[in-house]
Amino acid sequence: MTDNGSSAPTGSGPRQPRRRRRGNGPNDGPSTIRDVAVKAGVSVATVSRALAGNYPVSEATRARVMAAVESLHYVVNVHAKALSGGVAGPIAMVLQDITGPSLAHAAAGVEQEAAARGRLSLVCVTHNDRAREDDLVQLMREQHAAAVVLVGGAVVDDKYQERMAEYARVLDAAGSRLVLCGRPPLASSLPVTVVDYDNRGGAFQAVDHLLGMGHRRVLFLGGDPLMSSAEQRRTGYLQALRAHGVPYAEELDVSGSYTRVSGYQRTRAALEEGRDFTAIFAGTDMVAVGALAALREAGLDVPRDVSLVGFDDVPFATDLTPALTTIRVPYEELGRTAVRLALERDPSLADDHVVLSTQLVIRQSVRPPGGAS
Repeated sequence: MTDNGSSAPTGSGPRQPRRRRRGNGPNDGPSTIRDVAVKAGVSVATVSRALAGNYPVSEATRARVMAAVESLHYVVNVHAKALSGGVAGPIAMVLQDITGPSLAHAAAGVEQEAAARGRLSLVCVTHNDRAREDDLVQLMREQHAAAVVLVGGAVVDDKYQERMAEYARVLDAAGSRLVLCGRPPLASSLPVTVVDYDNRGGAFQAVDHLLGMGHRRVLFLGGDPLMSSAEQRRTGYLQALRAHGVPYAEELDVSGSYTRVSGYQRTRAALEEGRDFTAIFAGTDMVAVGALAALREAGLDVPRDVSLVGFDDVPFATDLTPALTTIRVPYEELGRTAVRLALERDPSLADDHVVLSTQLVIRQSVRPPGGAS
């Protein structure tokens, strides 16, 4: 007996309210493909064909199906479609840090090209954690990503080579593609796409410009010497010195992190220690901003007392006073090229390797030593 005295059916508990489908009220459950079929007056198979778009379905039938989809707020199971090959896989970009302006522009390039091709783009951040990078690559493989783009410099050692080779193999086996963006290439036999930019040539242009203006003591605020991109920029610095017959001075070759704070601290230390220099080549524009702050704090003017060149040409470079002479890296083009090569690769080639050029952009932060114009 129930509390109100009525009898319940034998063998059953309290009657549960019937769950209503999406579109009938605030507590509706999600609609299914069967609901769409009933609403449109067609079979489930016909709904599936209409949504896939790769089977012949009359325009009238397709219109009824799409009207039912909209009415019921039906959401396609994208994962199921990916498993069946019915949907284009996303483009995943894996980078160390999303707050840096250069990597943000590379991410913008990936998104732009992916969107132009009707692809979803995903941005994943590792925070320099190798285990997290491993997990993200595995997750993207399971999600059937069309390409996994790894962005930013790397410490190139045997373990790195092994990890990248394994990434390339497992992604290729899943029908995906590994793209190294701003990273050194792997063995030519591996299924990998490499999109890089000319770090060495850009650094050479920067220092060649300073030396051509008459500077002979150039303080180099480089990056972590274990990072591939930082080492390439240092090589360009050294090659420019040799090309102009300028002796190498160890005390002017100062490595560190690519941050504003590091640029400030290294420049301040060089000034306090009395190191003689008339120009600074900063490994990035952020480092240049820190160097500029240290110089001003010491009462020095740029470019009257010290000339300054950066690397990257991020948007704020033109907003500095003086506007910063720097090396332009085509970061957005880097991202777009990564997606294009991954999706349009020649199946007969194991790897693709493209190096984009860099460009010296001359502004107001450099002049000959001694204050001459």
